Amino acid sequence: MSAVAVLRLPLAADLSGFVQLLQRMQVPHRVSEEAGEQVLWVPAEISDDVRSLYERFPAGDPDLQLDIPARQPLSRPGFVEQLKYAKATASVLLLTLVVAALTLLGDNLDTMRWLTFLEFRVVGEYIQFTPLADSLAAGQWWRLVTPMLIHFGILHLAMNGMWYWELGRRIESRQGGVNLIGLTLLFSLVSNFAQYLFSGPTLFGGLSGVLYGLLGHCWIFQLLAPNPAYRLPRGVLVMMLVWLLVCLSGLVSAIGFGQIANAAHVGGLFIGCFTGLLGGLYNRRKLAA
Repeated sequence: MSAVAVLRLPLAADLSGFVQLLQRMQVPHRVSEEAGEQVLWVPAEISDDVRSLYERFPAGDPDLQLDIPARQPLSRPGFVEQLKYAKATASVLLLTLVVAALTLLGDNLDTMRWLTFLEFRVVGEYIQFTPLADSLAAGQWWRLVTPMLIHFGILHLAMNGMWYWELGRRIESRQGGVNLIGLTLLFSLVSNFAQYLFSGPTLFGGLSGVLYGLLGHCWIFQLLAPNPAYRLPRGVLVMMLVWLLVCLSGLVSAIGFGQIANAAHVGGLFIGCFTGLLGGLYNRRKLAA
C-alpha cells in the first residue's frame, strides 16, 4: 500500500481539526514537513476520497455533525511499512548492529580500537592510549563520532537501539532523514567530547549520549512549535530525566551495572535542547509570518 501526498499546505494552516476527523474515521495518514509546507500523506487508494473530504470539511468536524459508525481498530503498520518512512533511522541502527557483530559487543579489542575516541594498544594487562591530537593529525577524524556505534553487552545495545528507533523516527518524519543524520553526528560529537573532557583517557561508547540529544531536541522543539510527531508521552520524558539523575548519583554503578557515561548523557541533553530551541524558534517564526 503506497502513500501519496494529497495536501500541501503552508505551515501557518491549521490542519489539526482535519487530522482529528481522519483519526475518528480511522483513516491511515501521516503529516510531514517538507520545503516549508506541511504535507498530508494517505494510501493512494483513498487519496481522491480524502481530498474531497477536505474540500467539504477543511476544519474537520468539531461539532460532530458526521455520523461515523464505530469500526474495529486498525492494526499498526508492520515493520516493513514503517521502514519506508524511517530509512535514515534504520540505516544508523543497521550500522550499529554491524559494529556490534564485528566488535563482539566490546570483546574484540583489535576491531574496537579503530572506532574508539582514542586509539589504544594493549600492553600486557594495561591499555595504552594514543593522544587525540596524534590521531587527528593522522587523519582519523571519524573517531570523534564513531564511539556511538560501540556497545558493551546485548542489553546495552537493545535498550539504546529501541530508543533510537522511537526517537529517530519522530525526527525523521518531521525534519527528514538528512537532518536526522546531521543531528545524530552532532550529538555524538558533543557527547563524546564531554565524556572525554570529564573522564580523560578511557573506553566509552554507545548511543545513549545521542539519545539524550534527540530527547532534548524533541522536548524543546515541541514546546515552541507543537507538532504531533514530537509530542512525547510525559511519562517517557520524566522517566528518562529521572534515570539521568539516578545515574549521576552513582547508584547505578554502585549496584554493579558498570560505569555510566554520565558526561555524555548531560552533554547530549544540553546540545539537543539547544538545537530544539533553534529549530523551534525558527518554525515558530515561520508560522507567525
